Amino acid sequence: TGLTLTSLATGWATAQDTSPDAILGDADARINRHRKTRTVLRLTGPDGRTLPPDTPVLIEQTGHKFLFGCNIFKLNRCRTDADNAAYAERFAALLNFATLPFYWWNYERERGKPDDARSDEIIQWCKAHAVTTKGHPLAWNYVQPPWLGDDTAEAMTLQMARIERCTRRFAGGIDIWDVVNEAVHYDRPFCKERAPTLTRAIAEIGIGAYIRRAFAAARTGNPAATLLINDYRTDPAYADTVISELTADGKPMYDVIGIQSHMHGGYWGAEQTWRVCEQHARFGVPLHFTETTVVSGAKSGDQWPNTPEGEQTQAKAVAEFYTVLFSHPSVHAITWWDFTDQGSWQAAPAGLVRDDMTPKPAYDRLTDLVKGKWWTRVETAVGPQGRADLDGFLGQYKATAKPPGRTLAGTFTLDKGMETIDVSLT
Repeated sequence: TGLTLTSLATGWATAQDTSPDAILGDADARINRHRKTRTVLRLTGPDGRTLPPDTPVLIEQTGHKFLFGCNIFKLNRCRTDADNAAYAERFAALLNFATLPFYWWNYERERGKPDDARSDEIIQWCKAHAVTTKGHPLAWNYVQPPWLGDDTAEAMTLQMARIERCTRRFAGGIDIWDVVNEAVHYDRPFCKERAPTLTRAIAEIGIGAYIRRAFAAARTGNPAATLLINDYRTDPAYADTVISELTADGKPMYDVIGIQSHMHGGYWGAEQTWRVCEQHARFGVPLHFTETTVVSGAKSGDQWPNTPEGEQTQAKAVAEFYTVLFSHPSVHAITWWDFTDQGSWQAAPAGLVRDDMTPKPAYDRLTDLVKGKWWTRVETAVGPQGRADLDGFLGQYKATAKPPGRTLAGTFTLDKGMETIDVSLT
């Protein structure tokens, strides 16, 4: 048996058993409660009149409200044209959320010459494929631009100007941002070595002032943006060190808490995954799992081969991890890291697809969940007063009706609290 505790997340009963069996055993019930809703559609034709009773109607989900994502760093940057085509096709077939790279040292290799064209290219593709975009990260002292000098005050001024510029420049194209990345351990030895000026600048003003200034700059650039604080730390000390500091006038400056979950050393398991959700749910804002990795092979020396056995282990962990997160009411997004083994971080077999872009079992299992078990498709008939009942997953839909001699279609969005939805078909 697992621990028994009071849930911190709204919508789940208190004093629940948090053993893996209990968490997974109740997952479908939680998913139905938090990710679905019942509504009545009122279907009207081009003339504004309700469709006659017994008209056949097909109700098909076309998109999830929940964000299932991945970084999209390799779009049009794979080894071959065939790889590029397969990457794009498989990404769009499964995912509706993409993280774009904004690492300062790479994005602005020459001072005053940011690589906006690459971001515009990805944004255009994402819009064409109904994929929501996020920028990552605006502030991170992992490495500093090669042209940045030794003046810490100037470096901090330039850092804040960059944040404001990016959020303003891409407003409408990117409206979700990882603002500050890994602030707790900003003073790690490699940060001091690779980003000496930025690291000293943070030390001089303190973590609290640094992150507050960064969020204020992002909000100035795009007041409507969704802003995240992002870190790999999941322990209580992280909340005391960073999250508690990120307030202005007594209110949180962040909109979402971003949680990294790189599991190169082994899968967390259902109990730890749930515990991390509960620890952060107490802040009362949505949670995004921003960087999720489960590898499909064991490392041996300098080699990290993908193996059939590893692929099966990865697939099982992926299905469980996503089920736990999708069932938790505070989680609103999951971002995988990386989509393909080709050029993956640490050269690890981290992809949902292989080096040759063929899908791994993890990709297939996720597809079965995201576009299968957690996807709504209903064939029904219009009832009295042009009405049709729907019990579906939250998201975007298309309704297609076939009155005698013609076919009519219309779209609508399903969300909580929508007891009746008017759908005009043309």
